[in-house]
Amino acid sequence: MNYKTGQIAEGKVTGIQPYGAFVALDGHTTGLIHISEISDGFVRDISRFVHVGETVRVKIMEFDPHSNQAKLSLKAVRRTHTRNRRRPVMTKASLPPMKIGFRSIARKMPEWINEALAGKDTAQTG
Repeated sequence: MNYKTGQIAEGKVTGIQPYGAFVALDGHTTGLIHISEISDGFVRDISRFVHVGETVRVKIMEFDPHSNQAKLSLKAVRRTHTRNRRRPVMTKASLPPMKIGFRSIARKMPEWINEALAGKDTAQTG
């Protein structure tokens, strides 16, 4: 079969190496899911994401019709990590009330200055 870049296809995992997983898309076409294309998150062990014999849906990132080999992506299809999730927007109403801030600093400042000056006087006389 002739595959195109961007196409979603199904294939069977035929092997796993530390750098990626090999997938047979059909009887004539093979591909590699590089470790960087397994998941958006950190991947220490590829076998935690795919298993030999498992059928997986992958996205064709590149296809060479002369060699019938493809560069594949699992994460482009699954998108299970936080990259595609919308982050909540913090508004002033959703922020917790501040218990400390500039007012509490302003109240404590004279005390801190007096302590610092008292320590300076003690250091000079001692």
